[in-house]
Amino acid sequence: MPVQLGSQPEHGFDEPLGLLSDCHRRIERFLEMLKKVAEQGGADAINDEGRRAVDAALEYFSTAAPRHTADEEESLFPMLRACDSSDARAAMKVVEALEHDHAAANLAHTEIHRLFSLWIDQRFLEPSLHRKLGSLLRELREMYRQHIAVEDRDLFPLAARVLSPAQVAELGRQMAQRRSVA
Repeated sequence: MPVQLGSQPEHGFDEPLGLLSDCHRRIERFLEMLKKVAEQGGADAINDEGRRAVDAALEYFSTAAPRHTADEEESLFPMLRACDSSDARAAMKVVEALEHDHAAANLAHTEIHRLFSLWIDQRFLEPSLHRKLGSLLRELREMYRQHIAVEDRDLFPLAARVLSPAQVAELGRQMAQRRSVA
């Protein structure tokens, strides 16, 4: 399982909705990496390749993923809330559910990080904790599957329709600023 950290996104900050969708592909890839490593028996130490994969995924979920969440919760969602569009107003229940997903994902990521760190530090993971890790990863992957589908299929196309070009440009500027990109 070769570790590929940073595949180049297809979109830039001038296409922020596409860039958000690109981030979804990275989330899916890093979750798949964690799943593959977790499928090892907890009584076995994680091999070097697996450890690199875990380190890369945990780093991504502790640094880049929170910026993605902020892109949505601090930039995109407020812009949609401020839109004078019946379609945007109708989507607010969906936005609230997505925000709830973000909070649940944060809790799951914290526990997954703890369990993988324990596994790496101790060179084994007791069976009950290994089962818990597997369960958390399955639940998180399913939550993300649904969450990403709603955003990619419904919310981002809605935003493309109801946000003005100036708002889309501002979204991209805020996203770049979050990453300290000029």
